Amino acid sequence: MDHRIHQIQSHALQFPEVKKPVNKQYPQTSFKDVLLDVQSLKVSKHAKERLNERNITIDDKEWQTISEKMVEARHKGVTDSLVITNKAALLVSAKNNTVVTAMNRDEASSKIFTNINGTIVINE
Repeated sequence: MDHRIHQIQSHALQFPEVKKPVNKQYPQTSFKDVLLDVQSLKVSKHAKERLNERNITIDDKEWQTISEKMVEARHKGVTDSLVITNKAALLVSAKNNTVVTAMNRDEASSKIFTNINGTIVINE
């Protein structure tokens, strides 16, 4: 029996490159980007006037919820949205992240909304 240690040539194992599947339905977005999007909901001058004229008040928590839902809508391809809350109906440009106009729920019930491609209903 031969007790000598034999040196064996090592062969580098080569594995095929594995690519992660890319979810093409939704773009990759970092958590930081989502937070920045949520914080940047703007209210146009026209919408501010309508909110004041119609005595519509929306608290910070509800604005936060609207902002978060707008981020979701934007990631799903919505560009112009109707946001319906218990108090108001808001037309929001998801592209610009801006509230374009506002009306109270009673007034909104008799209106026809055009040029929107998404609706968000918030019941709180």
